[in-house]
Amino acid sequence: MGRFGTTTDYSRIRHWIEERGGHPARIKNAPDSETVRVDFSSETQEEISWDEFFQGLDGSRLAFLHRTKAEDDVARFRKILRRKRRHH
Repeated sequence: MGRFGTTTDYSRIRHWIEERGGHPARIKNAPDSETVRVDFSSETQEEISWDEFFQGLDGSRLAFLHRTKAEDDVARFRKILRRKRRHH
């Protein structure tokens, strides 16, 4: 099983998604317009701009979990999850 990493870095997220043929999206007709997703098709989701995608991540305090190991370069496993609160 591959290693995983979590990031909120826009360029890393965009690169990972685009490298695998994905794009930012949200569920079609979803009541919450800030619910963002990563889509590799378009059947149940509508494509949105990268700006909308990152606004949704930041506005909902979400982070991007993804595979990080070299042999997983083409694996599409990813998950959007709540950011952990930082303790000072």
